[in-house]
Amino acid sequence: MNSKPSEIFRKLRRVKFNDLVQIWKLPVSLMFVPFYRMRYKNLWIVCEDKNEARDNGYWFFKYVRKTHPNQECVYAIAKSSPDYSKVQCLGNTVEFGSLRHWILYLTSVKKISSQKAGNPNAAIFYFLEVYGFLRDKRVFLQHGIIKDNLKWLYYDVTKMDRFICGAYPEYQYVNSTFLYPKGNVCYTGLCRFDGLHSFQCERIVLIMPTWREWIADEDDRLKMYEGTTNIPKTNYFISWSNFICDMRIKDISQKYNVKFIFFPHRNMQKYMEYFPTSNDYIEVADAKKYDVQGLLKRASMMITDYSSVFFDMLYMKKNVVFYQFDYEIFRKGQYEEGYFDYRNTAFGKSCKTKEEVFDCVEKIISSDFAISNDYLDVHKKFFQLYDTDNCKRVYEIVRDL
Repeated sequence: MNSKPSEIFRKLRRVKFNDLVQIWKLPVSLMFVPFYRMRYKNLWIVCEDKNEARDNGYWFFKYVRKTHPNQECVYAIAKSSPDYSKVQCLGNTVEFGSLRHWILYLTSVKKISSQKAGNPNAAIFYFLEVYGFLRDKRVFLQHGIIKDNLKWLYYDVTKMDRFICGAYPEYQYVNSTFLYPKGNVCYTGLCRFDGLHSFQCERIVLIMPTWREWIADEDDRLKMYEGTTNIPKTNYFISWSNFICDMRIKDISQKYNVKFIFFPHRNMQKYMEYFPTSNDYIEVADAKKYDVQGLLKRASMMITDYSSVFFDMLYMKKNVVFYQFDYEIFRKGQYEEGYFDYRNTAFGKSCKTKEEVFDCVEKIISSDFAISNDYLDVHKKFFQLYDTDNCKRVYEIVRDL
């Protein structure tokens, strides 16, 4: 386990020069806030990652605009984002990081985001919000269901007023472990789950591994955990590249008439050149080309390592296989183990070798992607809220805050 000083040092290293340059926007914004507050009496500001509108933030914003059009609400997103137009047609938007974003953020009475930061400048607003200089109301919609012990989401680090959970065991774990005041943690279901009740499956096996923090950050842990600073030579890239190129991909594809799609985590998309190229049996997908939820709905099953996106597949009652060739290093270097036990769940099998994975995949496909009764039993306990009212419940939480 890393020491607290080393954690702080690593965070400080992530502060970019441009973040500090932007500090001039704070005093300028504060000059305009009183005038904006005369115009906006009850403004909510919503966002995700600055380049996206595909997650819980988008679904929440869409719900508010369609069902409560009189609610003052603005979505922050980069104009260069491929998702910009679909948000703009719903309602008021603001260029992420612009001076106007700073002004509207400071003007708003409620800040709603699927990311922990969700503000115009993570470095500056972290200190303003966590250390009590800004006493605003902040709602964390989440990026995915939490399964690990994520200490950077503890209350002393975020000071979130409401922490939304998408599954009941997750709610129990966060509520008992992350040290939030009573009532701050809410089980409502994730907003994006509203879109997972109507779908048409295709014969697609979706491969979606998560990122490796020490690789994406390219810090001193890269050599420590991988034994090299040459990214293509890391265990992560070698293992997934070998998996993609394995002849059993072709054999299974031809035998069962299925297509494989490999979709790396967005934090690893910058390394797309290091992955093998697409062929007739497997597509190596660029995030700009696909809407993630659309792809999840089309796929009949998933192969992942530790990505929490597998919960969306489970929510839709689809099969998942876990390829976990670096379990011990991942636990040491990225996410500490939480309540979810990959090795003891009816939701899917944890495999250490690609041969095990392919055996599981072929077995699932040959059964026409059937799921077990044990799976369904666990599903009922895990997703006790299973309907299309997730956005509605979150809206009521925000409204009453």
